Amino acid sequence: MQKETAAMAQQDLVRDGRAGEVQDADDGVEDDQPAKLGRKRDHTRDADILQAAIDVLAECGYERMTIDMVAARAKAGKATLYRRWSSKAELVVDAIACMKQGEFTPDNLPDTGTLRGDLLAMIRPHSLEESERKLQVMGAVVSMLSRDPQLAEAVGLAITEPRTAVNRALMQRAVDRGEVGPDADIETIAQIGPSMAAYRTLAQRKPVDRAFLVSIIDGVVLPALGLRPGG
Repeated sequence: MQKETAAMAQQDLVRDGRAGEVQDADDGVEDDQPAKLGRKRDHTRDADILQAAIDVLAECGYERMTIDMVAARAKAGKATLYRRWSSKAELVVDAIACMKQGEFTPDNLPDTGTLRGDLLAMIRPHSLEESERKLQVMGAVVSMLSRDPQLAEAVGLAITEPRTAVNRALMQRAVDRGEVGPDADIETIAQIGPSMAAYRTLAQRKPVDRAFLVSIIDGVVLPALGLRPGG
């Protein structure tokens, strides 16, 4: 009986040892292995992955785009992407939002002393190649929405909210310095430019150039706030 007990104990030790070896091996898994429960997400590669998603989207379109392609372009494991984004559509929505955010955020804005000057300073020159690339991305977005109409709200926010947030901050600053009246409907007016730009690219398939943006600022936004273009 003692021998049988000792043998069983020895088997338990062997099993425990093997379990430890398996655990050690699991600790060194690559990113293409399923994530373990409780593992913290690493967001340090998000910017690279989102840029890769935009590149693949522009080159291949939504239908042909795959998570594998984005992972290869970003030099990341598939599991890294799936831990952060549960689907291709979710990844595309985040990538669009990142693309639309640009170099300016509500915490990093031009300050020219006037709202018009600030809004004009937000306009960045774009090359023909960059404009064509953005049209390709927006074309892919239209294709995505035709397949998944329920994504329309999320896509709309991804496209318009980053610039709307910036406009909102600039307009609030104009109110604070007395340039714009306190009763101005900033929340609505801040959405005008981004919404019209989104319509131009998604529906009309036209580039959003400086002339178009200046016409919106001088012809719609400033008058809606009670300002004259030259005032």
